[in-house]
Amino acid sequence: MTARPKIVRTDAELECPGLDAALRERGDLVLLPDGVSEDRLRNEVRDADLLLMCYTPVTANVLESAQRLKGIVKYGVGIDAIDIETAKARRIPVVNVPAYAEETVAEGAFALMIALAKRLRPLQKAMDSRGWVWPENRWLASDLSGKTLGLIGLGRIGTSMARMAGRGFNMRVLAYSPKTPEETVKAAGAEKRDDLRGMLADCDFVSVHAVLNADTRGLIGADELTAMKPSAFLINTARGTILDEAALLVALKSGAIAGAALDVFGHEPLDTEDHALRDLFGMDNVILTPHLTFFTREAMDRLTEDTLARCDELLGGAPVLIKSQDPRLTSQIHGVTIARRDKL
Repeated sequence: MTARPKIVRTDAELECPGLDAALRERGDLVLLPDGVSEDRLRNEVRDADLLLMCYTPVTANVLESAQRLKGIVKYGVGIDAIDIETAKARRIPVVNVPAYAEETVAEGAFALMIALAKRLRPLQKAMDSRGWVWPENRWLASDLSGKTLGLIGLGRIGTSMARMAGRGFNMRVLAYSPKTPEETVKAAGAEKRDDLRGMLADCDFVSVHAVLNADTRGLIGADELTAMKPSAFLINTARGTILDEAALLVALKSGAIAGAALDVFGHEPLDTEDHALRDLFGMDNVILTPHLTFFTREAMDRLTEDTLARCDELLGGAPVLIKSQDPRLTSQIHGVTIARRDKL
């Protein structure tokens, strides 16, 4: 009798009942919690056929224990937590699910931008505590129409954000996306900018949509925050470490920028007592959400469908389809097939 495949899924706190049920039909599923130790993950991966991860680091130490791993599926977009080079050296294909939530996350980022502009957080707090407020100057909000939005990164999500802002809200859209051709930026309804600080100085809102890699880690630091208008707002739904979070905290406390909405953080989860960013809690000009702008019913259905398709390819011994254009994935040569751009 043929042994059933062993499938390991990390980050079990991200509830995926449909995905888990389907995986159990395909093999023996092991669910591991967020924060699982490297030693335990290494031991579970040692005899696993398939590893699904979302946030948990997959280190060289973990991969070097894998005796029969057919592939790693990131059920999500960002792959910065995976040691890609070690996986490539061991001929372990790595694949992500890049297109399930581009509209979803853009909608989430836009909702955060609206909430900042309309001062919804302090208004709700005041209503909860007082029952009513009158139109005093401290409640003055801002229009989006006619304002300038700067996008850092113009991939799928950034392009959706540009469309919503420009066509939907009559905003001027600028984009800092060095590797994106000017004609592509123009087609998205944005103006290409090559000088990041120069663009930041022109923006009323800045929204981060870059992929985290060696070029973007710490991209927004103290100098970039200083370049922003004191009246400008920052939104980040990409990755926390694209920002220098300590510098951001200083900028928010000092009034160097007007406010921020953050869905992602360098160290997750947040904590109200011990986390380095704990002072953000309670600030009227800050909105915090728990890395959930992707988490809608429709997006999770798409994620489940695409994730299972990649799992079936790997378990069946077929080349796994790489839909991402990230060079860290497209440079793989073992056990993968790269989707043509015109087929995405």
